[in-house]
Parts: sequence; structure tokens; C-alpha cells
Amino acid sequence: MEALLSRFLGHYPSHLQESVRQRLEAGTLGEYVQGKYPTHHSVKDDKALFGYVNALKQRHLKKFPPLSKVVYDTKIDVVKNALGIHRFVSRVQGGKLKAKNEVYIASVFKHAPEAFLEMIVVHELAHFKSKEHDKAFYQFCAHLLPSYHQVEFDFRVWLVVRAVEKKEGI
Repeated sequence: MEALLSRFLGHYPSHLQESVRQRLEAGTLGEYVQGKYPTHHSVKDDKALFGYVNALKQRHLKKFPPLSKVVYDTKIDVVKNALGIHRFVSRVQGGKLKAKNEVYIASVFKHAPEAFLEMIVVHELAHFKSKEHDKAFYQFCAHLLPSYHQVEFDFRVWLVVRAVEKKEGI
């Protein structure tokens, strides 16, 4: 259990980790997350995801270049790698250099509550303004989604719940 908490919540303060540990031991952690995020989204395929991400981009980042590709990616490993990936790809087309903006979202978000999907989309869209995970980046994430930090924490708690359920065969 300690390794699991460390993997998903290692950079959070010890009092938050302890709170999660207590709920996990009491068997109420899943109920906590389910109660807080009871509804799931209907964005299950790449076409719907493209529309969802593009709508958020249009609402928050109208002046930024259009997205050329948005897909769920089964190869993104949530535990070891990332939750999503943004790519700025330059391709030669004829005699011109064309820039393409692509967003890849981990497929675990297909079955997540909508708030978690919105959080990762906001995170990836924020990379169009700021490439690094610095203070300005996270301030911009919070500007786009005021509850960003809380939703990210709750998402990590949800990952703990999922990992425990998989190990117990639930």
C-alpha cells in the first residue's frame, strides 16, 4: 500500500497521504471518489474526443493554432509515463513547413469521470502556452479550470482506488 500511495501521491504533503491511507484502510476511499464524481462522460471515441478538446480550446485559447489530431492513446502508461502528451510537429508539405498541434490522452480517461477528462485536457492545452511544468504553467491551468489542483489530486486518488481494485480482483 505504501508503494502505491508513494507512486500516485508521493509529492503531496504527508497529512493528505495519511488521510488517503486512512480511508483506504477503512475501505471508504472508493465511496469518497464516487460520491464526489458520480457521473462519467460520453466521450468514448477519438472523434468525440477531438470535438470535446476543440470546444475547450475554442473557449479558452481562440488565438492559438488549430489542433490537427486528438486521440485516446492506449500506449500512454499512466503510472510510469504520463497522463497525456502534446506534440508540436513540423512537417514539410510541398515547399512549405507546416506546424501541427497534436494531443494524445491516456485511454484510462475513457472510463473516468468528466472532471478528470477536463483536467487532463486543460493540462495539455496549457502546454500550448507554456512548455514547462513551472509556476506559470500551473497558474494558467488554474485559470482555465479553477478547481484544477483539487481535481488533479482527486484523479490521483481515483488511480489508487483503481489499482487496489485490480489487485484485489474486484
